[in-house]
Amino acid sequence: MYQPIPPRPPQETMPTMYDLPSELVGESGLPDEFHCIQADLLSETCQSPNYSSEEILVASDLNLYYDPRHTLWYKRPDWYLVLGVPSASQQQDLRLSYVVWQEGVDPFLIVELLSPGTEQDDLGQRLREVNQPPTKWEVYEGILRVPYYVVYDRYENNLRAFRLTGTSYEAIYLTENRFWLDKLELGLGLWQGTYQQTTGLWLRWYNTAGWVPTLAEQAQQERQRAEQEHQRAERLAEYLRSQGVDPDNLS
Repeated sequence: MYQPIPPRPPQETMPTMYDLPSELVGESGLPDEFHCIQADLLSETCQSPNYSSEEILVASDLNLYYDPRHTLWYKRPDWYLVLGVPSASQQQDLRLSYVVWQEGVDPFLIVELLSPGTEQDDLGQRLREVNQPPTKWEVYEGILRVPYYVVYDRYENNLRAFRLTGTSYEAIYLTENRFWLDKLELGLGLWQGTYQQTTGLWLRWYNTAGWVPTLAEQAQQERQRAEQEHQRAERLAEYLRSQGVDPDNLS
């Protein structure tokens, strides 16, 4: 009796990140300095209490392949976050791209850093051209259905955020240029300060205690705590000496 052969799973038959190009001739090239610094700050302060480092992937300018019917179509978000997918722990496992049909998980949040030449595409104001891939907005909203989409225009200091409601994005009302994501127990907002020796208005994560500290800020806080402990110890030693007690001989 004839037994039909079931189709093989996409993980076995579809192209992987090793088959797909990570760069194409004619593209605009590497991002500018602002894009690099801003992406670093987002990655460094994205520390959710609900997800360990093994359960969260952050990526910047990493090709996002999204359509198994058109395997060469991709977008390259300035920064994005995927939940339930680990970052590589070994250098040889670092991703060349993010391939949705291989990973099995769509991004949870995408951030685009607005440039004068990308505004219409980033904000869904450009119509899809005939026989061309869909626009960013169409991919994020209609194909991947990314729950949160954020656009930051540093030229106008304008932050816009969108939440997927039903089948379409709706603008999130921002209070003091901030909004909260319950699933992460983190919020995104605009912060005025200096990062990587550059002062400006930056997009940054915060938690219930305030802005999530960077590694440099954590080190500074540790130094301050150590100095405070040293000063307390010095004051105690001075008091003991005033009472005729040698603090160096205490057992």
